[in-house]
Amino acid sequence: MSIMQWLTALMPILSVFVFLVILRMPATRAMPLSLIITGILAYVFWEMPSTQISASIIEGFIVAFTILFIVFGAILLLNTLKITGAVDAIRRGFMGISRDRRVQVIIIAWLFGSFIEGAAGFGTPAAIGAPLLVALGFAPLPAVVLMLIADSSPVTFGAVGTPMLVGIGKGLEESNELVVNELAKQDVSFTQYIQDIAIQISSIDVIVGSFIPLILVAFLTRFFGENKSWREGLAIWKFALFAGISFTIPALLVATFLGPEFPSIFGGLFGLAIIIPAAKRKFLLPEEPWLFKSDREATATQDSKEDDIESNEKRKPMPLLLAWTPYFIVAILLVLTRVEQLPFKNWLNSEKVTVAWNNILGTDISVDFQPLYLPGTIFIFTVLITFIIMFFLKRSSVNDVTKTLGTSLSTMVGSVIALGTAVPMVRIFINSNVNNAGLAEMPIELANAAAEALGGMWPLIAPFIGALGSFISGSATFSNMMFSLFQFSVADQINASPQTIVALQALGANAGNMICVLNVVAAASVVNLVGKEGTIIRYTLIPMAYYALLSGIIGFLLLL
Repeated sequence: MSIMQWLTALMPILSVFVFLVILRMPATRAMPLSLIITGILAYVFWEMPSTQISASIIEGFIVAFTILFIVFGAILLLNTLKITGAVDAIRRGFMGISRDRRVQVIIIAWLFGSFIEGAAGFGTPAAIGAPLLVALGFAPLPAVVLMLIADSSPVTFGAVGTPMLVGIGKGLEESNELVVNELAKQDVSFTQYIQDIAIQISSIDVIVGSFIPLILVAFLTRFFGENKSWREGLAIWKFALFAGISFTIPALLVATFLGPEFPSIFGGLFGLAIIIPAAKRKFLLPEEPWLFKSDREATATQDSKEDDIESNEKRKPMPLLLAWTPYFIVAILLVLTRVEQLPFKNWLNSEKVTVAWNNILGTDISVDFQPLYLPGTIFIFTVLITFIIMFFLKRSSVNDVTKTLGTSLSTMVGSVIALGTAVPMVRIFINSNVNNAGLAEMPIELANAAAEALGGMWPLIAPFIGALGSFISGSATFSNMMFSLFQFSVADQINASPQTIVALQALGANAGNMICVLNVVAAASVVNLVGKEGTIIRYTLIPMAYYALLSGIIGFLLLL
C-alpha cells in the first residue's frame, strides 16, 4: 500500500481519535467531518467506485435509524418513569439496599447491565443503565462512563450469544479448509468447537473480568468523587472482587454446561441474587457508606440537576414493585423474544415483518432490519403499558404523555446528526473490499500488516485487533465476524492454537465495546451528553487497554 492508502485505511480511526479525543469536538461536528474525509480518501486513493461509497452511506443511514430508534425508546422510557414518580421510588429502593454509591454502581452497571446485555446486547445496557444511574443521583458523565466500562465481560454472550453464534460462527466459515482441518484434528463438530471457544473465553475472563467491578468503584471515587481518591474505591476491594466472581464463575459454568446463549443472562441473575443480600447485610463492606457531596446536601426525593421532567411530588409515594414494573416488563420481553426455543423470535424476524433493501444501487450491499424485533419497539411498548397502568391508578394523564413525548423527541437532534454520519463512515470502511486498487477491505489490510510485523508476539496483539473491530464497526458481533477467520489464519501461520487466538479476538471485541463510537454516542444521547463523546472515550480508554492487555498476556502465557 502507498502512504496515502495507509492514511485512508487509518482515517476512520485517526479522525475519530483526533477530532473527538484530542481536539474535543462534539460528535455532531466530528462525525460529519470524518465521514466526508473518509469518503473522499476512499474514492481517490482506495479507488472505491462512487456507487459503492454511496451504497455504503445509504446502508449506514438505515443502520443508524435502527440505533436511533433504540435510543429514542430508552429516552422515552426514562422520561415516563420520571413523570410518573417511579424514579423517586426506585431511588428509595436502592437506598434501602445500600446508600453506598460504590455498591449501587456494582449492582446496576455490572450485574443488572450484564443481564440486559445477555438479553438484548447492541448497546442496550448503557441505554437503560445510564439513565437509571442518573435517576439515582449520579451525574450523566460518570453514569455513561461506568456503564460502558461494565459492559465488557458480558458482551461475549450478549443478545443470547450473538457475538459467539453469529459473529464467530459465521466469521469462521465452517466450510473453510483451515477450519475443516482443525475440526478433524480436534475430532469435534463445528458447534462443539464454538462452545469450546466460549469456555476458553470464560476461563480467561474469570481472571480479567472479575476485576471490572474494582475498576468501576476506583474510577468512581478517583474521577467523580469529592476527594478524587483511588483509595476510597479500593477500600471495598473485597466486596468488588466478590461481585466480580459472582458473575464470571456462574457465566463459566453456564458456558460449559449449557452453551454460549445464556452465560450473561444467568450470570447477571445469579450475581444479583448473591450480591443484593450481601450488600444489605454489609458483607465485606465498611460501616460508613461512600456518598456524593450532593447526597449530604439534598433531600432523598430531590431530582438531579439533569432531570428534564419533574415527578409529581404531591402524589403518594409509589410502591417499589410498581416502580420497577416497567423494567420487569422490558427484561421479560427481551428474554422471551430472544430465546430460540420459543416461537416469538421467529415471528418477529419473519420475512413478513422485515424491511429490506437488497443490492443497493446495483452493488452487493444489502441491508435489512426487523422493526418489531428491535429493543426500541420493546421500550415503546413498555411505555404504553406503563401509561395504561398509571392512568388506571390515576398517577398520570394525557398531558403527561404529550409532555414526555415532546421532551424525548427534542433530545434526539444531536444524536441524529452524530449517529447518522458515524455509521455511514463505518460502512465505507467495512465495504471497502470493492475497489480498483486490488486491495482487501481496509480493516483486513491493517490487520495483515500487523500480523506480518509482529509474528510470534501475536497473542499479545490479537485482543487489540478485536478491540479495533468493535471500535470501528460498533459491535462485537461485527468485529468477530470480520476478524475471526483472519485470527484463525494467523494462528495457523505462527503454529499457535487457533482456539486460543480466536478466544483472544472475542475478548478484545469485549474491550472495544467500551470505546465503541456508536455505543458512546448512543449512551451520551440518552442522558443528554451530546458533545462530550471525546471526554467519555478518554476515560474508557484506560480500562479498555487493561482488558485487552491482560487478556493478551494470559493468552501469550497459555501458548508458551
